[in-house]
Amino acid sequence: MPKLSATAPMIHEGAKIVNSTFGGWCEIGAGSIVVNSEFGDYAYCDRLADIANTAVGRFANIAAMTRIGPTDHPFQNAAQHHFLYRSSYYWDDVEDDAEFFAARAARRTSLGADCWIGHGAIIKPEVTVGIGAIVASGAVVTRDVGPFMIVAGCPATPLRARFAQPVIDRLLALAWWDWDHARLRSALTDFRRLKAEEFLERYEG
Repeated sequence: MPKLSATAPMIHEGAKIVNSTFGGWCEIGAGSIVVNSEFGDYAYCDRLADIANTAVGRFANIAAMTRIGPTDHPFQNAAQHHFLYRSSYYWDDVEDDAEFFAARAARRTSLGADCWIGHGAIIKPEVTVGIGAIVASGAVVTRDVGPFMIVAGCPATPLRARFAQPVIDRLLALAWWDWDHARLRSALTDFRRLKAEEFLERYEG
């Protein structure tokens, strides 16, 4: 299998990228759509992900068939069909509604470092998913998710934290997700073998 690159994302067949940027070692799954978004280093999405207007943190893990930052229709208007804003599809003498598209793009979603977004999950615009959080498969996230929290359901509700709060505080202070590539490599065996508290004891301070 080809190695990921520090300089260019691995973009699989059929993926569509619009106005988006990528850090090092990123991967975009086959058939995915990424629009108006930024991926931090090591972030990836699996096949058929649909990601719009989102800041994707380093090491974010995005499963297949997810929808991140889905756009809304103008449901407060008399009509909500896209003839209102994609008007040039229907008439030659009118332009699309640039103001509407700008307002859509401004509604940013944020995924924290090393979060895990499960298969088929939906995360609504203007939601922040915290560092290390887990969004269960099929969840619909309408509110912010705290760091290291596990949420599930429709709408998503907290199940439990991955760790006790003192461990969360220590992980946030250590911030391994900000380490450089060489330091990550040197700690790889410990990442693989040690539980969180053991890892903290070895690398704190």
